[in-house]
Amino acid sequence: MPKSIFWSRTDTAGSEQALLDDRNGLSARGTLLAVDPVPFTARYQVATAADWSASRVEVEAEGTGWMRRVTLERAAGRWRVTTAEQGDLDAALVAAGHHRAGLPGTDDPDRLGDAIDVDLSGSPLFNALPVRRLGLAGTPADMPRRITVAWVLLPGLEVVPAEQIYTGIGPGRVRFASGTFTADIDVDADGYVVRYPGLAERIDPR
Repeated sequence: MPKSIFWSRTDTAGSEQALLDDRNGLSARGTLLAVDPVPFTARYQVATAADWSASRVEVEAEGTGWMRRVTLERAAGRWRVTTAEQGDLDAALVAAGHHRAGLPGTDDPDRLGDAIDVDLSGSPLFNALPVRRLGLAGTPADMPRRITVAWVLLPGLEVVPAEQIYTGIGPGRVRFASGTFTADIDVDADGYVVRYPGLAERIDPR
């Protein structure tokens, strides 16, 4: 992979590194580490079409005594979702004082039918998919763009449809909104997150 990006989490102890090739759409693999709600490592691979619409995403999350995997593949406007699970994530969550996780994947992939993008919770890389697809990185203030994403929740890997709004608010600035949450994200000329308030900051090599 010709590019590498590294982020430090600011909402919890953790980090993410992505290795990627974006010369014709995006092909990337990455590793995300976090300690909340339980310590876990997530490894992902993502591929998009040339227009940056997601075509395949695979995520594997693992912690003490458990492992889960989900794969999303999009073809002919429909998503196919497959999962695998070992161990007991719920036991780890309950022991840490948290609620049980949902089942990995979704019981009805057709609920994701309107989703063109995939979002992985806690990962700043995945914001680049709609930013690039909608051409928001270098534009002046623009109209809000309302999209539906297939949202992969960590660490349980449940997949749910989620409505998000992206608005270009000037070169290098994008406003993200979902429900009552809003954040003004700094991005570089290629659409990758530089600073996501309350989530992550990019660490560039000196």
